[in-house]
Amino acid sequence: MPVGIKTFFQGSLRGRRLGCLQRRGAGPVRRGEKPGAVCAIYCSVLNETRLELGSRLAPLRSSEGSPSGHAMGSSCVWYVMVTAALSYTVRWKDKSAVTLHRLTWSFLWSIFWIIQISVCISRVFIATHFPHQVILGVFAGILVAEAFEHTPAIQTASLRMYIKTNLFLFIFALGFYLVLKLLDIDLLWSVPKAKKWCANPDWINIDTTPFAGLVRNLGALFGLGLGINSKMFITSCKGQNSCKISFRILCIAASLATLQLYNFVKIPTHTEYLFYILSFCKSAAMPLTVVALVPYCVHSLMRTTEKKLN
Repeated sequence: MPVGIKTFFQGSLRGRRLGCLQRRGAGPVRRGEKPGAVCAIYCSVLNETRLELGSRLAPLRSSEGSPSGHAMGSSCVWYVMVTAALSYTVRWKDKSAVTLHRLTWSFLWSIFWIIQISVCISRVFIATHFPHQVILGVFAGILVAEAFEHTPAIQTASLRMYIKTNLFLFIFALGFYLVLKLLDIDLLWSVPKAKKWCANPDWINIDTTPFAGLVRNLGALFGLGLGINSKMFITSCKGQNSCKISFRILCIAASLATLQLYNFVKIPTHTEYLFYILSFCKSAAMPLTVVALVPYCVHSLMRTTEKKLN
């Protein structure tokens, strides 16, 4: 392995994420090659002494996902956007248009892979994931995008079907967790250990636990079903304005601006059950806003403008 790459991985895996790892009154302790909170807990158990975990660069995660959720989400979203853009250019049939399509194809896929590589390197650099986890995340995201692309039932399913799917996923996940609990396998084993060994419990992120991810996914699925089956979606996205480029551009701009506002909504983490409930509501509100509320507002605005012009 080249010296530069070897130095990069060693440096990132030895403490870029937690900043420092010290015994009380002693110098820094090397954590080996295990990233994140798991590494810190591993070292603290081996040394049989309480360790102070610094968190200068990022809050302490309670678990490390495999594959990487960031890599999976990034590749999935960008894959959908790139393939959707190319679906318009593939219809061009004259020679000049074919050349333009090839250039567009090369440009968009180059941008896609540059972004994915950047995401993967950043996750490895801050010692959140191992290299194989981010690589698996990228390809898993692409597979998810392809699977949902060939599943039109998502857009035609009733709200009742979405609710049934939500309940099934929740009951299945909860039952699977309880079965593992009976087998003395605790999926949340890292949370109490992180709270025990971390110098400041406020550095521990509860939103990285498996249940937090489950709640977010269930909320997003419920919000999507609620939005698709709402009258606002039917009126706006299945009406005359839905085919207009101006309508789509305004919806994209308004959706991006609205989603940025959701980032300012901070969910309290002092009560675990309250956090899960509010996280579900926030996750449900975001797709509902993008799918139904924003298009309906844009549709109403355009219709009012057209009436004034006429």
